Amino acid sequence: MPAMGDRCVRVTVLPGCVGCRTVTVPASGTARDLKERIFAETGFPVSEQRLWRGDRELSDCVKIGDLTSENCHLFVNLQSKGLKGGGRFGQTTPPLVDFLRDILRRYPEGGQILKELIQNAEDAGATEVKFLYDETQYGTETLWSKDMAPYQGPALYVYNNAVFTPEDWHGIQEIARSRKKDDPLKVGRFGIGFNSVYHITDVPCIFSGDQIGMLDPHQTLFGPQESGQCWNLKDDSKEISELSDQFAPFIGIFGSTKDTFINGSFPGTFFRFPLRLEPSQLSGNLYNKQKVLELFDSFKADADTVLLFLKSVQDVSLYVREADGTEKLVFRVTASENKALKHERPHSIKILESAISNYCKKIPSNSVTCVTYHINIVLEDESAEDARNTSWLVCNSVGGRGISSKLDSLADELKFVPIIGIAVSLASTDDEDKGAASGFSGKAFCFLPLPPGEESRTGLPVHISGFFGLTDNRRSIKWRELDQWRDPAALWNELLVVNVVPKAYATLILDSIKRLETEKSSDFPLSVGTIYKLWPEASKIKVHWQPVLGPLFSELFQNAVIYTISHEWVKLEQVYFSELDDSLEYTKAVLNYLQSSGKHIAKVPANLLAAVELAAGPGVTPARKVTPAWVRQVLRKAAHVGSAEDKLRLLEFVLSDQAYSELLGLELLPLQNGNFVPFSSSVSDQDVIYITSEEFPRPLFPGLEGRLLLQNLKPHLLAALKEAAQTRETG
Repeated sequence: MPAMGDRCVRVTVLPGCVGCRTVTVPASGTARDLKERIFAETGFPVSEQRLWRGDRELSDCVKIGDLTSENCHLFVNLQSKGLKGGGRFGQTTPPLVDFLRDILRRYPEGGQILKELIQNAEDAGATEVKFLYDETQYGTETLWSKDMAPYQGPALYVYNNAVFTPEDWHGIQEIARSRKKDDPLKVGRFGIGFNSVYHITDVPCIFSGDQIGMLDPHQTLFGPQESGQCWNLKDDSKEISELSDQFAPFIGIFGSTKDTFINGSFPGTFFRFPLRLEPSQLSGNLYNKQKVLELFDSFKADADTVLLFLKSVQDVSLYVREADGTEKLVFRVTASENKALKHERPHSIKILESAISNYCKKIPSNSVTCVTYHINIVLEDESAEDARNTSWLVCNSVGGRGISSKLDSLADELKFVPIIGIAVSLASTDDEDKGAASGFSGKAFCFLPLPPGEESRTGLPVHISGFFGLTDNRRSIKWRELDQWRDPAALWNELLVVNVVPKAYATLILDSIKRLETEKSSDFPLSVGTIYKLWPEASKIKVHWQPVLGPLFSELFQNAVIYTISHEWVKLEQVYFSELDDSLEYTKAVLNYLQSSGKHIAKVPANLLAAVELAAGPGVTPARKVTPAWVRQVLRKAAHVGSAEDKLRLLEFVLSDQAYSELLGLELLPLQNGNFVPFSSSVSDQDVIYITSEEFPRPLFPGLEGRLLLQNLKPHLLAALKEAAQTRETG
């Protein structure tokens, strides 16, 4: 304990054996006491410590107070005996700037930076995010130091309506380790996300609740080895008032006023990133208004999907404030629900949160929890007169504890949760053929869209989001290639694709069918064609997503997923597929007859027929098609009772495969008297049907209209019947 009146001295131990740290010790304490303090904090034995001030090694008995004048900050170096002989030895971390520079080398610049900041807002439970480029030049008279002047000019601001927690303030200072790893429910849990802002700035600033913090990775602005400074609006109000220019950029923006500082709290969070105008040790990347607007444009490229899989953030807007103070909206994207379905999404999110909680608590469940909801995403662009509204159906799912023991063990090891989302674009107000109704290109998400490029394409007709293990730079999903065959995150991704994606995907399709049936009277943007285009086409699927197909089709074909020409949804085993050409005259007559006979007939696109073929096997009915042979079977059980014209068209179809021996018994042979008689193999005179010709014209057979083939048949039909007659079976 310091003696009465004993002053305290701040001592910073410069990076060496135990890293940089600052401690407060009594002036009466000795160098030995300081060594004991270091031992207590680090376990570095006192006997191995050597303290230096400049080029002088400090003896154990020297008093700390003798080394510095009053109110002075003392800096000492710590070395180990091991540096000159036996003793402690080990590796050290690189300087902060070097560490961050390495992150920037690996981490993508561009719109992905803005997505990372949206992730931070999502983690915090914010519902709104705003980006603002501000050209204002603030004063430089009353600053912490003259070195702060370059950071009073143009800046990028990022606002969200959630307040930093103590854990957030602590976590943002720990750049080498993401605190979110302890909480698998956080989206942006991968550590390097926030640090991508160093592409833009050297001095990130944070204003949230009752505190303002400024980071300085160069450790030059706030004192030697100090990497930042923080002020409390109440406790440091006097200093804040004296440094009015320093804090002016935090007033008059996002609702922050002078009263906010007086009251001591801002009800939200905003970051200020002064643009880097000169190259620094951290980066030579310079920013100006044009580059910020390019950043905005790269974000806008896939902004219509940014909100698809987020549960909190529903509004993102981008603004520019000119030097004269005028402010304008550049772009905005919002997610909302139809009035009739406004409770659907919140209710779904509650179900998901419960399933996630149960998984994390290791509560057994051998099923996948799936919820589906509809959302509208509205895009407002300064360059467009009208807002663009896109409509989406989203299925989110959580795998249960027990569907895969390998998945569960990896989840515990990696602190992951088996979450999968599937989304399909239905239609937009300005383009009825958009989305699933056109050439939709499915992409991969990790809650937010992965950077555009070939690696993010799946080949599926839906977007897929998942709690995927990503590469270090978060550009792509890890897969078990040769160089990472044993990578647990890559194995996790493969298990997720096989065990959870098919169930979620199938649920989206089945729910679409259900909605189409129940929403028929409304303007809900769904059609049979839209639903069929949700089915993946094997030839287009990227190799890592191919394992989805088998389990998906198996799941779907257990349900009524085929739409008949009678406007019913039926199961695969109930249906026959028609590939008949609609332009042929007999097609309508054949299909009408089959319908009237109680048969389920469907006309489906090629991708669905291919799915049937791919799924064929034990327990799955192969594709059964409308063929002349099958129609002849049906005719034997249910005679055609339609018009003579339809009978002729049916005859034309059953003759088309030239299987004349299978015509026996079919009552489709047309006579001149208007009757139809069965095809027969009898050779008795009373059963013979005559075909007239130029050699034997019709007048030669008076009174035999009941024994003559119908006149004026189509030439190819007549030719087929003649050919049939020449076979002894149809005499």
